Amino acid sequence: MQNLPIGIFDSGIGGLTVAHALKVKLPNESIIYFGDTEHLPYGEKSDEAIQNFSKKIALFLLEKKCKCIVIACNSASSVAFDIIKNTVKNIPVFNVIDPVIEKVSNSCNACKVGVIGTKATISSNIYKSKINAKCPKAIVTALATPLLAPMIEEKFIDGDISKKIIANYLSNKKLQNIDQLILACTHYPLIYKEIRDYYKGEISVINSTNIVAEHIASELKNKTLLNNQFKPKYEFFVSNYTKAFEKSARFFFQEEIKLKEANIWT
Repeated sequence: MQNLPIGIFDSGIGGLTVAHALKVKLPNESIIYFGDTEHLPYGEKSDEAIQNFSKKIALFLLEKKCKCIVIACNSASSVAFDIIKNTVKNIPVFNVIDPVIEKVSNSCNACKVGVIGTKATISSNIYKSKINAKCPKAIVTALATPLLAPMIEEKFIDGDISKKIIANYLSNKKLQNIDQLILACTHYPLIYKEIRDYYKGEISVINSTNIVAEHIASELKNKTLLNNQFKPKYEFFVSNYTKAFEKSARFFFQEEIKLKEANIWT
C-alpha cells in the first residue's frame, strides 16, 4: 500500500501547482494526475455537475490503485469532498481547503481575512463558515475573481495587463483593511509574487499549495503510507488533449511532462 501512487485531480492544470509542491515535499512518492480539460473551468459549473465529474475521476484514480486522492481544486473541494469520501471509502481523501482553514484559524483571532477564488468556491461560502466555526471573532470577506485563472493560463503574468487586473480585484472594498489574504484557487500561487507586491508586504498572503503539501505529508506519515522506495513515477492524464494544453501544463508543473488522453466519460 505504501508504494502505491498519490492520485491528484483538478478541472485542468491549476492542480499541477499542488502536484509540484507534493513532488518537492515527498520526492519518493509516485503521482497520477488527472486534469478534466473536457469540462474546465469547474468554477463556472453547477454544484451537481462538479460532483458528477469529480466522482467519475475519483473512480478512475481508484482503478489506477492510488493510495489516496487529493482534490487539487477549490471548486471541487468546496462542493464534492463528502461525495468523494463516500465514493472511495477505503483510502484517505484530501482537499485543498481544510488545511488552509486550520492554518489560518490557528493564527487569526479577531483579524480580518480576505478570500479570492472562483465563483463556485466563493458562492459556496465555505471559507467563511469554516473559519468562523473555529474562530468566531474573525471577520471573513470573500471576492470572486474569475478573470485571474484564464489570465494565468494564458501566461499574462508580471505584465501591465496582469497588474491592472490584479489591482482592480484587490482594490475592491470587500478586501480593504484585511490582515491576511487566502489564495483560494490552485492557479493563484503562480501570481503569488504579484499579489504580495501589490500589498508591499503589509499583509500575509496565504499560499495554499505548500500548506496542503505539508498536511498531506504529515497525514501519510501518521497513517504509515509514505513510500519507502526511491523509484517515483509520474503520470499525467487529461480528458481532452491538445499540444497547447501540454505546453501550459509544463508551465504549471515547472518541469517537463507528457500528457496522456483518457476519455473516462464513455
